[in-house]
Amino acid sequence: MLHQIQTDKLGPMGSAMSEAVSTCVHCGFCLAACPTYRELGQEMDSPRGRIVLMKEVLEGKLPWEEAQPHVDRCLGCLSCEPACPSGVPYRDLISPFRAVAQKHFKRPFADRLRRLLTRVTLPYPRRFRAAMQAGGWIKKIGLWSPRMLRPMLDLIPANLPAAQTWPEFTEGSGPRRARVGLLLGCAQQVLDPDINTATIEVLRRNGVDVVAPRTQGCCGGLAWHTGDLAAARKFARQQLDAFPADVDAILSNAAGCGSAMHEYALVLRGTPLEDKARCFGKRVKDVSSFLHELGLVPPKCSWPIRVAYHDACHLANAQGVRDEPRSLLRSIPGLELQEISGGEFCCGSAGSYNLDEPQVAQSLGASKARAIIDTRAEIVASGNIGCLAQIRMHLEQQGSAVPARHSMQVLRDAYRRESTG
Repeated sequence: MLHQIQTDKLGPMGSAMSEAVSTCVHCGFCLAACPTYRELGQEMDSPRGRIVLMKEVLEGKLPWEEAQPHVDRCLGCLSCEPACPSGVPYRDLISPFRAVAQKHFKRPFADRLRRLLTRVTLPYPRRFRAAMQAGGWIKKIGLWSPRMLRPMLDLIPANLPAAQTWPEFTEGSGPRRARVGLLLGCAQQVLDPDINTATIEVLRRNGVDVVAPRTQGCCGGLAWHTGDLAAARKFARQQLDAFPADVDAILSNAAGCGSAMHEYALVLRGTPLEDKARCFGKRVKDVSSFLHELGLVPPKCSWPIRVAYHDACHLANAQGVRDEPRSLLRSIPGLELQEISGGEFCCGSAGSYNLDEPQVAQSLGASKARAIIDTRAEIVASGNIGCLAQIRMHLEQQGSAVPARHSMQVLRDAYRRESTG
């Protein structure tokens, strides 16, 4: 347990942080798995090093400001968790620590402004689309922009897809096999709305009724992973109210969102909704995991194509979903699935990490793109919009035309080949 501090002074998440710290035996197995340690080579930028720093802060031996740069550089990819022989629940430490830290120090003005711009736009699709359009215009005509905004402008695609809408209810085709709720996401609705369209079509073809509540909102993952506890709780409460009880599962097609919803019990710890949040989290599944359990109706037509699969960190590490999307893709006749060298490492997207730590994100994204190109795949598939946006940008920067597609888009396109011959 932590010494020299009282965990109750840390709020309702104090016990979770204490347990995570005390479980670590400092063996160092996490170092080789950590992308920032590989990039920066500093002990303080590894999970073990960060745990020591956070422990020192929580015990009052180290100022918050001294630990924060290293804590900020954590991607939150959780690659340390499967590598840890002691089972340290690192996720129970990093996000709660960031939330507590906000009360103890003040960030530089540029950081606060950048985080504010992200906080008031990205979780709201209409605002985010307007911001992306404005940024695209600034980028196109070459207007001067502050250095802190340039990483944001770099992420804006040359052509923003047209907005799409989805019915609140879509009936499955053929015998009804299940009824699910679907999270539509926020950034995804702007950057690649076709992912939701493809997901609904794949579910419909598998006899699944899809409910997409109009009252749903952002999952709160961005707020939670950057320490904005108040906003994370607001979004969590909104989701708890939005999704009906009469569904077999609540599905996410974005790894980061699914991971965040699994953590609602921690987000809402110490509130009257903690138990409800825990039950909610147990109903949340990634769409690939759900379809694998249900038993996918495989596409019938052969599609001789080489596809590389990229593991989204919050799917593989946070949710333990690795084999399921691969199994779904292999169900497509003729498809050849390729593994990516160094596939266990993060692509550098990690929510708003691109904006907060652009140099590390750039290096990780470039490495991932090179590894994808080396597979000679015709498509790269993944299960998270942040990863797809990052990979697209870096493939383009390296002159590659390989399209980055969600696994559900690949499946949907395979089904459509049945009607086109």
